[in-house]
Amino acid sequence: MTVELTDRINMADNNAEQLDEWFALLDRMVPEGFKAEIVEGAVHMVPQRDVHWQITRRILYALDDRFGRDARVVSDVRIDFPGYQNGFCPDIAKFRDGAEPDDKGRWLHEDVEFVAEVISRGTGMNDYGPKKTAYAEAEVPIYLIADPYQGRCHVYTDPKGGEYRTESRLDFGDRLDLSYTVMDLTLDTTEFPRD
Repeated sequence: MTVELTDRINMADNNAEQLDEWFALLDRMVPEGFKAEIVEGAVHMVPQRDVHWQITRRILYALDDRFGRDARVVSDVRIDFPGYQNGFCPDIAKFRDGAEPDDKGRWLHEDVEFVAEVISRGTGMNDYGPKKTAYAEAEVPIYLIADPYQGRCHVYTDPKGGEYRTESRLDFGDRLDLSYTVMDLTLDTTEFPRD
């Protein structure tokens, strides 16, 4: 069976419409202090915890220091990624210079150049599994996982053919060198708290 370009466009449009309906419902249902996103058609909701926010905040500060406050960086904002009903709300996403939302006000996954996810106990399997796959399929150049349970960062780069070809790991307390990437950034993880 061959999938024509028009079939792919129709499938993507249908995914977006279904995701719009889900997120409209979630906006009414999800209590403050919780994060909800849709991974492979399933709704996942977790409470935002202090350790999670402290790590997220430190990454955001590093991005502000490197790229300035006008850089296109978002946190917990919906971005639709390749695959079946993948409406992710990354902990942090940085867009390429010049990126703009589409006519519906949504950011495009094609413009994402960096994603960071901080592991939550209930949804970590998504970050290491289907989300990692979707980010690689979208060819996001850098995917960072900060895992406070392991006290370690995992960095995935060089996406090709739906997978990341390079993975590196470092313990909290080490300096994360991304100066060789499009980010040209060094991130100090000394103050990342463990859980």
